[in-house]
Amino acid sequence: MAAAPEGSSVSRDLTHDAEAGASSLDDESDRAELRDRYYGLMQELRVLVTGVQVLLAFLLTVPFAQRFVELDESQQAWFGAALTCATCSVIAFVTPAAMHRIGKRTARGDRLALSIVTTRIGLFFLGLAMLLSFAVVVDFLYHGIVPALLVASITTVMVGAWVVLPFATRIFDRD
Repeated sequence: MAAAPEGSSVSRDLTHDAEAGASSLDDESDRAELRDRYYGLMQELRVLVTGVQVLLAFLLTVPFAQRFVELDESQQAWFGAALTCATCSVIAFVTPAAMHRIGKRTARGDRLALSIVTTRIGLFFLGLAMLLSFAVVVDFLYHGIVPALLVASITTVMVGAWVVLPFATRIFDRD
């Protein structure tokens, strides 16, 4: 990325600067950049929250299904953990919207930084909820080593897609 010409009032192109953290932006001079990043994050969360709410709604109805009583104690414990994680995920994903409506308007950088953190926390809980839900189902359907292999496979795919791939794009963007 080319630096701004000397004497220019713009020291860097924040829109394309992946390294410009939200907390390093100034609430006044970087107001448009903060607003753009925050609204972009809010758009991402609108998509995520819908999916997580569907997952949570499904998890909330499962105990009322006839075959739920066939789950053993460990499967019921995993289900309870999945339900708890899905609920925590919804809370974390909705937190930026609450901060946007209730938080101090002039603390744009702080709101954005905290919103990014809560989004990452929400993704963590969403991943756990998905893995635990998947584990309950495959453990109910299969026996022996098959459930462990399936959960390990899905965990590997999830970590690859949600952690390794984003970090890899950061590394390749520096070139």
